[in-house]
Amino acid sequence: MSNAVKITAFTAALAASFGAAYGLGAAAGPDLGAPKTGTHAAHAAGATHQAGGHDAHAATPAGGLQVSEAGYTLDLQTPRLNAGQEGELRFAIRDQAGATVTAYQREHGKELHLVLASRDLATYRHLHPVRAADGTWSTPLKLPAAGDYRVFADFTPAGAKTGNLTLGADLAAAGHYEPAEPPAPARAASVDGYTVTLDGDLRPGAPGQLKLNISKDGRPVTDLQPYLGAYGHLVALRAGDLAYLHVHPNGEPGDPSTKPGPEISFTATPPSPGPYRLYLDFQHEGTVRTAAFTLLADTAATTPGRIQQPSTEHQADSHQH
Repeated sequence: MSNAVKITAFTAALAASFGAAYGLGAAAGPDLGAPKTGTHAAHAAGATHQAGGHDAHAATPAGGLQVSEAGYTLDLQTPRLNAGQEGELRFAIRDQAGATVTAYQREHGKELHLVLASRDLATYRHLHPVRAADGTWSTPLKLPAAGDYRVFADFTPAGAKTGNLTLGADLAAAGHYEPAEPPAPARAASVDGYTVTLDGDLRPGAPGQLKLNISKDGRPVTDLQPYLGAYGHLVALRAGDLAYLHVHPNGEPGDPSTKPGPEISFTATPPSPGPYRLYLDFQHEGTVRTAAFTLLADTAATTPGRIQQPSTEHQADSHQH
């Protein structure tokens, strides 16, 4: 996951923390603290699973950095695609004996969640692959540009004692590659007429609450629709190594304290200082959209509630179903 980036205030911070920085950043969603291990109980950037109101926050290793973990391997059968051309991404999850896994525990409505990110922070996709009877997963995919990408498979094998796992593998797209400049830190993002503002800070090694507020045409959105069992999903990638974290919201549809907007809150514990890219998926009026943010994790507090101008990054291709 590497390539030189232009020196800016943002990349200087990135280089200081991680060296030559790469990240996933896309035209769409919020970025949050560094990704953590595999268990959904530890999916909050180093914190435990928040969706059901758990309040324990245990630091865990970052997820998505390994192709194999706990006896399971992500077998990416399509290691390269042609940029700009429709193709098919195929992969399988194999156990320690090399057998293809065919049984999974469903989480948030899916047996497996698949995320794709480019190393230069320019592309983000939340994909929905289909599993064949033999256990092979596949999904149509068109990569927008040549370069290096990372594929993340987030799943829990049925009956496994390992809990949730996030495995990662590299995907290449041939052609002339010019890495995009990393998006600057911002507290607001816009997509399709919606504005999403972010309140809260990332403190390395400490759990913190992030609040995302959604409005449309200046009016609060109070009728968000459940998407994969929640009013919002937050994926965070750490710049530099693309360590992965699928953060879950505090609360879920149907519980007395969780409203369908305009605010969605998450708890996150970034493992280290530096920039993170956060992607918020939310559904309204039957369409899933993604708002993206860059946020710095620092030991010093940032100005509470400081809002910058919304990012105008293009968000349209962040989801494929």
